[in-house]
Amino acid sequence: MIESDGATTPSPYRARLPIGERLVVPKDGAVSWDIFPYEGEPTGRVLESAVLPEPPRHGEDGAGSCSACAREDASYLWTDENWRLTSVAEAPGIPAMLLLEPRAHVDLAELPAERAAEIGPVLQRVERAVRSLDDVARVHINRWGDGAAHLHLWLLARPAGQVQLRGSLLPLWEEMLPRLPEEEWRENNRRIAAAMAAGGGIAHM
Repeated sequence: MIESDGATTPSPYRARLPIGERLVVPKDGAVSWDIFPYEGEPTGRVLESAVLPEPPRHGEDGAGSCSACAREDASYLWTDENWRLTSVAEAPGIPAMLLLEPRAHVDLAELPAERAAEIGPVLQRVERAVRSLDDVARVHINRWGDGAAHLHLWLLARPAGQVQLRGSLLPLWEEMLPRLPEEEWRENNRRIAAAMAAGGGIAHM
């Protein structure tokens, strides 16, 4: 918390953190999982002090400073009156890597109840569209809110049969996999957009 004189008093949680010390990697943690993508002896980083107040995220000042809000619908794979679906900017190492965003400039906590009620059905539609591609076994859905203030949900296609890639470490594997050929990536995106539009909205591919 911040005292009246401007000094910062650590919370009980932060007071217990080993700031300035190198963290120990637990042997029975993620490094022991058969889906861990790296070999060798990992070394934990030194834990840095908290930065408070935190630096603003992209778009924190409102829709006028948000690159997602500034994008035209035509640059997305699919849109409807409330939601927009886009792909990453360059070909990924997995069959599809997408982001689902509300059209309105809101984060999850501010999402209107009507839009919040739509998240489940829209995600179901995207998962079905992605799983219609060849060689897709699962669609992983993730939400990280540290990079941008405009809500965005990640959807990652886990290749069929590649059981090493299952689970929460798929993004790390994806970085090391060969990139999809440009035409194959675009065709996958086109198929996803068409499958989404079959249930409503507009495909832009």
